[in-house]
Amino acid sequence: MCRLILVRHAESQWNPIGRYQGILDPDLSERGELQAKALAKHIKKEFPNVDAIYTSPLTRTKKTAMAIAEYLNKDILIDDRLIEINHGDWSGELVDDIEKKYKDDFETWMKRPHEIVFPNGESLKEVFDRVVNFLSFLKAKYNDKTIIAVSHSVPMRVFYCAVLGIDLSNFWAFGCDNASYSILQLGEQDIIQKLNISCHLGELYAEAHRAI
Repeated sequence: MCRLILVRHAESQWNPIGRYQGILDPDLSERGELQAKALAKHIKKEFPNVDAIYTSPLTRTKKTAMAIAEYLNKDILIDDRLIEINHGDWSGELVDDIEKKYKDDFETWMKRPHEIVFPNGESLKEVFDRVVNFLSFLKAKYNDKTIIAVSHSVPMRVFYCAVLGIDLSNFWAFGCDNASYSILQLGEQDIIQKLNISCHLGELYAEAHRAI
């Protein structure tokens, strides 16, 4: 059994204004920097014996992972399988503008996310394939170990669908706040033990945008 602590990066500069990031690379916001430290302190207290820390290669995830790694005295391992979905032509655009400019596609994204292929970007199925590959990798390499993986809202919701064995149409059923984490047990029977924990943030908590 592998215990996976699945972390969403702390708040980026674009999260509060509802701007799609995808594989673009904005930095953490000032609040995000504080969130990352609060998360790191909490994880050190709750999970002092972590065996490895993996992160998406983007700045917002790497900085969150580095904050955790500093408290745990560990190195970080970059893994492209944890990267955010490529939002394609939506990248860098505000949600409100996308809703007007791509009305039909936006409605599909919100109601039938498993059907969307972002223009010049990815589909959830493509994210699913790399997430499942990463899960198989963890099970094979880290039996009876505790692993942290710092990722993004889209891959994390896909992780939950994969672990539960449910269709990607259920994608929006899971909360996924900045600097939150979930606990997954990976083995013959995959289990989500805890979901979207954010109590460590206190006044630093900021609710996730409805469409990101």
